[in-house]
Amino acid sequence: MRTNRYQNYFDDEVLSADPLKLVQLLYRGALDSIVAARRHLRNGDIRARSRAISKAMTIVTELTLSLNRQAAAELSRNLAGLYDYVQKLLIQANARQSEPPLIEAERLLSTLLEAWTQCAPAEQRPSGGKARTIEPERADDLVGCTD
Repeated sequence: MRTNRYQNYFDDEVLSADPLKLVQLLYRGALDSIVAARRHLRNGDIRARSRAISKAMTIVTELTLSLNRQAAAELSRNLAGLYDYVQKLLIQANARQSEPPLIEAERLLSTLLEAWTQCAPAEQRPSGGKARTIEPERADDLVGCTD
């Protein structure tokens, strides 16, 4: 029997999650790993930094593999390009032991998580159902998201 209550909670959350929630959990996992990598970089812990970056890369790879290219070809192509760029940033950060690529990767994934959060039904949004206003020029970025 597990003794780690957080792990039990997380396992239950994943097993009962709908596909949208799973995508959000993946983004959060990647972002948590990038934050940890930045912390380890500042502390000079090379092994922990590399592990955190590798975990973030694995999650971004999973996001890429989960794209439904038949249902939303253009959106999938755009997301695949962004995920590829994030992967390159993570590789660059690890190879150069540099924080700016991690900051950029974190910014991009945070923006994508925010967009996916806007796709969630109102009752599931962290803001208590209030959707943030989307600028008209960004509306096309959320194709497929409906309330």
